[in-house]
Amino acid sequence: MTEVFDLIIVGAGPCGIAVGAAARSGGLSAKLIDEGCVTSSLVNYPYYMTFFSTAEKLEIEGVPFTIAESKPTRREALAYYRRVVRHCNLDIHQYEEVIEISGEAGDFTVLTRQRGGDEHRYSAKAVVVATGSFHQPNYLGVPGEDLPKVLHYYKEPYPFFDQDVLVVGGGNSAVESALETFRGHARVTLVHFTDKLDRGVKPWVLPDIQNRLDKGEIPVFWRHRVAEILPGSVVLRDDDTGKTVEIKNDWVLAMTGWQADPGFLGELGVEIDSETGIPSHDPTSMETNVSGVYIAGVLAAGHNANKIFIENGKLHGGLIVQHLSGSAGA
Repeated sequence: MTEVFDLIIVGAGPCGIAVGAAARSGGLSAKLIDEGCVTSSLVNYPYYMTFFSTAEKLEIEGVPFTIAESKPTRREALAYYRRVVRHCNLDIHQYEEVIEISGEAGDFTVLTRQRGGDEHRYSAKAVVVATGSFHQPNYLGVPGEDLPKVLHYYKEPYPFFDQDVLVVGGGNSAVESALETFRGHARVTLVHFTDKLDRGVKPWVLPDIQNRLDKGEIPVFWRHRVAEILPGSVVLRDDDTGKTVEIKNDWVLAMTGWQADPGFLGELGVEIDSETGIPSHDPTSMETNVSGVYIAGVLAAGHNANKIFIENGKLHGGLIVQHLSGSAGA
């Protein structure tokens, strides 16, 4: 007979792991499925990134996150979440793509495909979609964006030594990549469509980038947008005057954020707000308007990925398990 899980969790990032760990603590059977590896989004973070949150706020199900400093690095977080997986004995299928979810509350079927092409079907009473927001970049939508010198993901500064680099954006990703490549001896220019850096820039990084900008060490084009990308240059347009300027360029780091992929939810009948991108759901249980279908993590923030982080997205697991166990509000 086919095993029926209490819930299948699509996505094995920190928030998906938090759902699985909460299910384990609550006595529910759960299987996690991810098309990549465990915490694949963190794997794609810049190599030397330090989290904004403290280690304590990133902890899951009481598993201690013990490090020397208060704020963990990417490497420490990768090790920690794998420790949680092993400690909670979570059932995770990596490198297995979910290609279809069908059925209704109490009787869902999840169809998957492994890298070798083998397909599998799993049965579950409920489904949790926790696929994060790292699926697709927010593209610039300009001519030349498909050139190989345009990157939407940044890892480390070393490929850009002695190169002319344009960093697009004003958030943490843009600021940190600009500082790293600058210190890696690249000639860095920053462009942002507003007249200041984003409000959420890490406070310990802000003085550093502000000093570089004030001293002209990193030239900045405020209230400008990329108009066109050419093999050896970039054309920038002033939002106020419409005038353009062409600057020499070897690389474009488009640090403009990423979007979640709510595809499965739409196919299941979950209503998604056209303006905010937020799936219809009850924030007290994380259940969507489709009975038995839940969301967890940054997916619940829609287009505003800065609204939900690991430290608050991890709480969704407990809400889901409480609701499934019938103990919500008890």
